[in-house]
Amino acid sequence: MNPLLSAEQAVLGAVLLDPDQLAHLDWLAPHHFDRPVHRSLFAALRKLRSDEHPALSADGPVPLSWVTDAVDEADRHVRGLTAVYVHSLISSCPRPAHAPVYGRMVLEGAIHRTVAQHAIRLHQVARADALQGEVEDALRSADVLTGVLTDLARRWGTEPRPVAPTTAPAAAPATPPVRADQVPENERFLLAVLAEQPRAMDELVAWLRPGDFAGPAHGQLYRCLGALHHRGEPIDRITLLWEAQRRGLLADGTLSAEQLTAICDDVIPGSAEWLGERVMRSSLTRTAATSARAVRALAEDEALGPGRLINHALHALGPLDEVRARWETANGNPAPKTPTSAPVPDGPPPARVHVALARSTPRPAPPPSVRPGSVSTPAPTRSPSRGHS
Repeated sequence: MNPLLSAEQAVLGAVLLDPDQLAHLDWLAPHHFDRPVHRSLFAALRKLRSDEHPALSADGPVPLSWVTDAVDEADRHVRGLTAVYVHSLISSCPRPAHAPVYGRMVLEGAIHRTVAQHAIRLHQVARADALQGEVEDALRSADVLTGVLTDLARRWGTEPRPVAPTTAPAAAPATPPVRADQVPENERFLLAVLAEQPRAMDELVAWLRPGDFAGPAHGQLYRCLGALHHRGEPIDRITLLWEAQRRGLLADGTLSAEQLTAICDDVIPGSAEWLGERVMRSSLTRTAATSARAVRALAEDEALGPGRLINHALHALGPLDEVRARWETANGNPAPKTPTSAPVPDGPPPARVHVALARSTPRPAPPPSVRPGSVSTPAPTRSPSRGHS
């Protein structure tokens, strides 16, 4: 039995049995349901409530019109909803008074799906940008994902903040890295220019890092250049080879003398700053794809609660934020990014956020002075008349 499917059915069954439960589910929206038929039925029930259906003020058993009118309204927007299925929803609800808890389960499933969908989108866009040598679409998708995480945290009632997971999440399905054909050439050309024009390091050290190079050997050679530059020592083929040896790069096979010589002898005219920006573009899209895969792996972990999922996902986007900050520095506009929140309608009123986090076991409410603004206890369960009990 699928727990999420059971929760969706239980929420709908609770509202069909007791219309008053809708008052405790204002924070739950139709798009939080996974199945289209459930979305349409919940939307229909909410519409009947906004239209002040007579069942909401009826004394005694719930009139049959509450069920039939909901089916008729939902049937206008979706196919496959039958009276038999609606009766099965009613019978699938153990206790209508537990509707807020069932709704919390539905919201939890929606949060996992939403985060996974946006992570997949970021991964696809980053790979496309990598092929085209662009970064703008990947940055926009990252902004949308950050905005979605912030909005979901507000909806769940938690504070969005990056938190590292205690254990590494299971890796998402592996995909080969996308790298434009000119990326290795750009890295070699940049290193050759820096070896020939050491003073050009002054332009790059503020924003280009060894980890921005796709080739490990290229990154380590740039690290050697940076070390010599930092110590104020002369830079040429011999000093670079000596620095590489001191760092153990020749012994462990990361770099060979022939590779270094080939790069240093490949003297070409060029702009170190322009080539450095090309390397940064590749680094940004590569980091975006890696962060997206990490977020997707978190979203697909069913054992991870929504609050932890959101905070761990924000932490997984941290490396992308760091590369992006350096990219903006390289372009002379280190402005803080403004997250673009995806439109999510009907956010929960703050006074009712704790309803979504309620427990099944009733607990005595503290005095009003301790818990101001607490939500009242749901109304007693009412059973539909004419055979719908």
